[in-house]
Amino acid sequence: YGADALRFALATGNAPGNDMRFSDEKIEAARNFANKLWNAARFVLMNLDIDEVKLPEAADLALEDKWILDKLNDLAANVCQNLDHYEVGVSLANIYDFVWDMFCDWYIELCKPRLSAGDKTAQNVIAYVLRETLKLLHPFMPFITEEIWQALPHEGEFLMLSKWPEYNEKFSFPAEEEAMQTVIEAITAIRARRNEMNVAPSKKVHYTVATAHADTFSAGIPFFTRLASASDVTIVP
Repeated sequence: YGADALRFALATGNAPGNDMRFSDEKIEAARNFANKLWNAARFVLMNLDIDEVKLPEAADLALEDKWILDKLNDLAANVCQNLDHYEVGVSLANIYDFVWDMFCDWYIELCKPRLSAGDKTAQNVIAYVLRETLKLLHPFMPFITEEIWQALPHEGEFLMLSKWPEYNEKFSFPAEEEAMQTVIEAITAIRARRNEMNVAPSKKVHYTVATAHADTFSAGIPFFTRLASASDVTIVP
């Protein structure tokens, strides 16, 4: 399975002072995570035509950009706190959830149209988020993270020698994070209901959203179109 998968499996669910039962299934799951990370990195690299990563000003960031940067900021703070308390398993679980769910399943999907159009803001944000995530994951999976980092636009010779991510107040966007989270929860609920009613993924549906937060859902209409197979979205009080 590889050294990274073994390290990941041994750290997952680990707590100080506890013995662990060895499990092939845990190493297989770790290998699957490594594959997920590798494929996500390949997608990002295929859509980059920038030579250096430089985040735009906050005013130029899209809603989903601010959401993922806020989530990454919280992740850095949590991982630092976990490692300070020797909670290795907890810190790795936080990174796993961020990479698999927030970055791969949501942010990459939300960004695809912008990346296809050559949007430089999207390219810089997605490259920055991937690069900082690799730093957080590096102590657990040093080989795959170093390999990916070397392929990304970067400064310095090795990932191991780069600056460790820390919480940064300028990447805190609580209002945008809450708005994006509301849209994500709505899309998740729609997907679940469609599945319960056996509605084919290819079938377009007109959605009516009754909400007191019209601005939030108006900004999220493109996401409903792309990720919830919406033919149209009507927003009413």
